[in-house]
Amino acid sequence: QVEVVESGGGLVPPGGSLRLSCVASGRISDIESMAWYRPAHGSSRELIAMITADGELKYAPSVKGRFAMSRDDAKSTVYLQMNSLKPEDTDIYYCNVIRSGGYSYWGRGTQVTVSS
Repeated sequence: QVEVVESGGGLVPPGGSLRLSCVASGRISDIESMAWYRPAHGSSRELIAMITADGELKYAPSVKGRFAMSRDDAKSTVYLQMNSLKPEDTDIYYCNVIRSGGYSYWGRGTQVTVSS
C-alpha cells in the first residue's frame, strides 16, 4: 500500500506562483512514476506533469514552460513549481503514484485558486 499526500495549494493572484508537494510513503521501492493531474471539464482527469523512475519528464501543452516538476528521492517527494499562473489553472491538483504491476494510488488533492 502507498499513501499519497499533497500540500502547497492556496490562493494567488494571476501571474503568481505556487509550489505543490506530494509525499509518497509505504511500499515505495518500486514506484515507476509520479504525476500531477487536475480534473478536466467533461472528461477524466488531465495529466499535467509526470516524472518516471528514470527521471523522464512530461508536461501537458497547457502548462509547458510555466510549470516544472522535480523530485527529491531522499524525501520520496515530488514538487510542482507553478509560475505565471492563470485563472484557468484554478482547480484541485491530485498526485498519482504508479507502482510496478500497474498499481495506482491517489492523494486527496490540494486546491489551487488563481484570482485577483
